[in-house]
Amino acid sequence: MTLRISHTSVDSRNAYEQSRWWSEVLGYSEDSEDPNLPGHEECMISSSDGTSTVLFIEVPEAKTVKNRLHFDMRPTDVSRETEVNRVRALGATHIADFIRPDGTGWVVLADPEGNEFCILTGQPELDALSL
Repeated sequence: MTLRISHTSVDSRNAYEQSRWWSEVLGYSEDSEDPNLPGHEECMISSSDGTSTVLFIEVPEAKTVKNRLHFDMRPTDVSRETEVNRVRALGATHIADFIRPDGTGWVVLADPEGNEFCILTGQPELDALSL
């Protein structure tokens, strides 16, 4: 028996706003046949190839403690710093840096509802280190 993850669900105070924000961060889009609208209690976004999907589900309680599960994301074509700056400009909050002396490592940020996520060393930076 083999399982695969269908999608990742994220509890949200405002599923629509979260889906819009994360769409900008990830470059994901909604299903054009089932668009996300303000007031929807469930809003889904997907990668362009459809292999990765995130579902935001409204819940009544606010986030109160550190996430038990979070996204670790690696920039594919730019540096970590470039992506951190872009995502901060979208409204992410800086939480902590875990950058090593060789430049590898990650930065912890939080989305507008306080959910932590990490941006890892960019692939171009890793490629340069392995030369």
